Amino acid sequence: MEAAAELALRLRAAANGRLARCEPLALVAAPLLALLVARLVHAAASAVADRGLVAIAIAAVKLLPGVSGYIAAEKKKVVDKMQSGGTSSKNNRRAELPTIGLGEEVIKDLETLKAKDVDWQGKCSGTVYIAGSESEGHFELINKAYSMFSHTNPLHQDVFKSVAHMEAEVVAMTAALLGSKEKSSGGQICGNMTSGGTESILLAVKTSRDYMRSKKGITKPEMIIAESAHSAYDKAAEYFNIKVRRVPVNKEFLADVKGFKRCINGNTIMMVGSAPGFPHGLIDPIEELGELASRYDICLHVDLCLGGFVLPFACKLGYPIPPFDFSVKGVTSISSDVHKYGLAPKGTSVVLYRNHEIRKHQFVAVTEWTGGLYISPTIAGSRPGGLIAGAWAAMMSLGLNGYLDSTSRIMEVSKKIQRGIDEIPGLFVIGKPDMTVVAFGSDVVDIFEVNDIMSSKGWHLNALQRPNSLHICVTLQHTTVYGEFLKDLQDSVNTVKANPGPISGGMAPIYGAAGKMPDRGTVKELLVEFMDSSC
Repeated sequence: MEAAAELALRLRAAANGRLARCEPLALVAAPLLALLVARLVHAAASAVADRGLVAIAIAAVKLLPGVSGYIAAEKKKVVDKMQSGGTSSKNNRRAELPTIGLGEEVIKDLETLKAKDVDWQGKCSGTVYIAGSESEGHFELINKAYSMFSHTNPLHQDVFKSVAHMEAEVVAMTAALLGSKEKSSGGQICGNMTSGGTESILLAVKTSRDYMRSKKGITKPEMIIAESAHSAYDKAAEYFNIKVRRVPVNKEFLADVKGFKRCINGNTIMMVGSAPGFPHGLIDPIEELGELASRYDICLHVDLCLGGFVLPFACKLGYPIPPFDFSVKGVTSISSDVHKYGLAPKGTSVVLYRNHEIRKHQFVAVTEWTGGLYISPTIAGSRPGGLIAGAWAAMMSLGLNGYLDSTSRIMEVSKKIQRGIDEIPGLFVIGKPDMTVVAFGSDVVDIFEVNDIMSSKGWHLNALQRPNSLHICVTLQHTTVYGEFLKDLQDSVNTVKANPGPISGGMAPIYGAAGKMPDRGTVKELLVEFMDSSC
């Protein structure tokens, strides 16, 4: 010990002797300069990690004289192509109120405008989930329910008690489908209705952020998502200043649990699992993600926007569905759309939380407003009570037996479509679909050219990337036309095989080029330009 102490004193004396020969200003400036250099290196490393060397190099090239102008001109050409005649429609829009009101004659104008919509019945992937004509049956019922309460607003609970009552029942009934009655759920499942899946996701992310800030003091939040997770999570990240850790899917196109684990750090607030994911209709390993969330004490949101009103009934019908709801330990929130397979009017979704302690962080309370004390549960203040009434009417009118019947029909047709696609030479189904979304690609033909031919036949499918593929989200609208779909798909593949190359007016070249472009920033700019010129 004495020898060690003596050595330390000698080292100290030597260091002081050397430093004594330095200028005092240099002694102060040196560590500050080192700190500045370290910060610059860290910032550069973070930029490379977030954007990649290729993107940074391309951004530098754009600064060269003439390059930015050329790129802008090329972007305009692509945007004009994507518009496909939308400019003339935009130029015909009314920009001022009519001098004299139209009165009831406005209904004729509405009918004229509506007649310009495409023939969507049975031809769209997802989009409209209710079967039949919009003027009869279930359509007519929810329209009537909406009209009865179109003047109501749940913001005024003291006035429209009926709407508050219906919202509470819609939330409770949805929660019961998703594990609230299971002992493992904890018995405190709670939530609210929202305007759709995106708002439900936004609220779940915002709530998780604020909950983890309160619980762990996290001020630079990060969330981990699979690359198959819905784009609403990126929207939430931009809105709420959260860093996204995006993990590639595994060979089965599912969330890679090991990849998620590698991304967890002290700033992680949540992970996201989908049941199923929008692109391929596959259910992520929710149980494994739940174990991970529990081990690291972080939030886990399960996206059941598509599956919330299918999977519970598919389980009852005997389909092999892996665990996905609040019965799974570690799940802290769930989003489930009523306006999809719940067969409710558009604009109705539910966000649920495992307990009230978490949900409290969803609310915004204002105490210093001259307009009085204010509290709001969701993003919107005023909300349409008619939509709540429509959702309540849909669920009550269908009941357990109605949902079992509709689920049985769409699951059966989904399997028939899956088998039919497998039998078309040149096509393959992506993964093993768990539900009603069937994604397919091709190693033989350009799948986007196939999509263009299908579009010319009146079909509206979803174009996907990584890999290039299409999907159809099967609804009750398809239960009587799936044979026609498969025939048209077979014919379209044959047409592309016989005559490869883009058709006039087709979008295949744009989709294909966008998927191959290494500069994702330019692709993003194209999307922004397109949206800005469309609305």
